[in-house]
Amino acid sequence: MSDGEDLFAIAARELRTVVRTPAVVALSVVFGLTVVAVAAAGTGSRGGYVPLVLDLVPFVEALVPLLAFALCYRAVLTDRRTGELDVLRTFDVSRLSYVGGVYLGRSLALVVVVFGSLLVSAATVPVLSPEKSAFLALNAAADSPVAFVRFAVLAVIFALATAAVALAVSAAARTARQAIALAVGLVVAFVVGIDAAAVAGLASGTFGIDAVPLVLALSPNGAFRSLVFGVAVETGSHTSPLVSLLGLAGWLSGALVLAVLTAWKPVD
Repeated sequence: MSDGEDLFAIAARELRTVVRTPAVVALSVVFGLTVVAVAAAGTGSRGGYVPLVLDLVPFVEALVPLLAFALCYRAVLTDRRTGELDVLRTFDVSRLSYVGGVYLGRSLALVVVVFGSLLVSAATVPVLSPEKSAFLALNAAADSPVAFVRFAVLAVIFALATAAVALAVSAAARTARQAIALAVGLVVAFVVGIDAAAVAGLASGTFGIDAVPLVLALSPNGAFRSLVFGVAVETGSHTSPLVSLLGLAGWLSGALVLAVLTAWKPVD
């Protein structure tokens, strides 16, 4: 088969694996129910689409990396330990086709869960909100479904970046214990570590307040948050969205390159 056929065959295999893994399916259901429950129970959906975005940002920022790592952090490692990689290599499957196929299959499942959950949560706005939004000074033009669509697209980009990092962990780790340790460490760093470092740097005078947005953009979570407030909600942030977008693109591309370079690493 050609590289393209190999890639899509592996992607299809990964999709079947995800669907047939009860723990992953259960976690995806929990993610969806949590997002919808936050939308239905919070005050955001009663105020409009922009208030709903503000309600969902912290939950999406914390839950998407957990879901992405759950889907991807053992994908390559499991194939390596079960001998699947050796079999694939005997059929001259390139490492680029293999990593691309695994990423395509796993990230497709991730995107369906994330984007689908957010779309369902958006449906709570016309059901629960009054006819006229009383949210601060927002008008009907500012608070439109377009703002929420932008947020959902940014959440998908964020999910793709964290999935790439999780796949790199799976490719680079030699043991399941090492993969878990790396996954947990990165999730903690993404969710609270970079923010804490920014606060510590600001408090110690290492950098000024103007540099904080740039520091936060170094992490996928910080870049996602900056993009939401600068592009979806449009709060007038002084940080260029391009910086945050480049941050996410850097994590995604760098992680995939690392995964390709380490995919054929032998098991201990």
